[in-house]
Amino acid sequence: MTRDSLAIVVKGYPRLSETFIAQEILGIQQAGIPYRIVSLRHPTDKKRHPINERITGDVDYLPEYVYQEPLRVLRSWLKVRKLPGYRRAFNIWWQDYRRDRTSNRARRFAQGMVMAAELPDDITRIYAHFLHTPASVARYCAIIRGLPWSCSAHAKDIYTSEDWDMREKLRDMDWLVTCTKANVDYLRELAEDPAKVNLLYHGLDFSRFPEELPERTVRDGSDAADPVIILSVGRLVGKKGYDDLLRAFAKLPKTLHWRFVHIGGGSRDKYKQLAVELGISDRCDWQGARDQKEVIAACQSSDLFVLASRIEQDGDRDGLPNVLMEAQLCGLAAVSTAISAIPELIEDGVNGKLVGQRDPDALAHALEVMISDPAKRADMGRKGNEIVRRDFSFYRGMKELAHRFGVSDQNTKNNDGTIQQPAAE
Repeated sequence: MTRDSLAIVVKGYPRLSETFIAQEILGIQQAGIPYRIVSLRHPTDKKRHPINERITGDVDYLPEYVYQEPLRVLRSWLKVRKLPGYRRAFNIWWQDYRRDRTSNRARRFAQGMVMAAELPDDITRIYAHFLHTPASVARYCAIIRGLPWSCSAHAKDIYTSEDWDMREKLRDMDWLVTCTKANVDYLRELAEDPAKVNLLYHGLDFSRFPEELPERTVRDGSDAADPVIILSVGRLVGKKGYDDLLRAFAKLPKTLHWRFVHIGGGSRDKYKQLAVELGISDRCDWQGARDQKEVIAACQSSDLFVLASRIEQDGDRDGLPNVLMEAQLCGLAAVSTAISAIPELIEDGVNGKLVGQRDPDALAHALEVMISDPAKRADMGRKGNEIVRRDFSFYRGMKELAHRFGVSDQNTKNNDGTIQQPAAE
């Protein structure tokens, strides 16, 4: 099997909210697979995860908007219009545009042309993260250059995309991996060849987490001077359900003492104001965006993890949030909602509690039970750690992905959890 040289297409790089992509890119690098990153957008986060510092591949930034670099787009068009695949790519894009007459669709073809014009000749495969806009750019570029392409799909990109768009992309690509069983079932219904769609959990690189579970103070919410610390990590966007969570907190008994710590980007003003209106603002600590090292430290020092995910009207939703796996690996019991693939990790009553989405009353009841029972939290946290270590190893998924990219099955795991490179032939 010939080893691929990859162009990895992402929406933005680096991004604090996409640790799972950075983790996978580092795994590709450690497997000895040649790659370069192609990003549709420049970074906007002020902080970077430590893992991004270990990623050494080249990064190419495409024009975010045509008007910003018109000469670059024109030069690319003059070059790629002579290539054999250009006419087919243009015709496919035109069919897409007739069904999706948006500036976004036009911009993706321009980006695809620039990528096709500037991509080094040694690239043998294009690999896109997300089935919506990055896959569009990857598809147009791959057709122009006559290259095979593949995709990793997640959540929002699946459930907010048009079926026709996903169906035609699945037809054109070699294979697709996605991170939940729910996603697999959904996409196989769309694919002409269901075998193209495969399950690949993101998993965690255990080497970046403490091996031993922390010794947590026994807190049961009865001491105002030592409240139960409830952690949540996620962007302040609708699908994370933070307004539902705040309303649940407001329903807890006044005699129960807790402190809510939130980590994540997004506009806090709306949620801070809601906390004020609900009379719980003095119990809420909004810490903003943090890198993964800081997130792990917060998991180690907290008593309970909560994530009130929900499905938005446009279909946007979480798949299997990495933060839930990270919290479980740190021995934190979790309270969450029974949507998407969350039940693939959290089993109600075993390693956490699950409630229905958009139900502050049920959420408040689950929180009250967990806050008041430190022994239950500790037992669920230990079981969660065991489940993640058993079923959600990054190495297991990375080995399969590396094989798809032409790395021999003979590779073994190094002591630090990385993938051992094969000996030179």
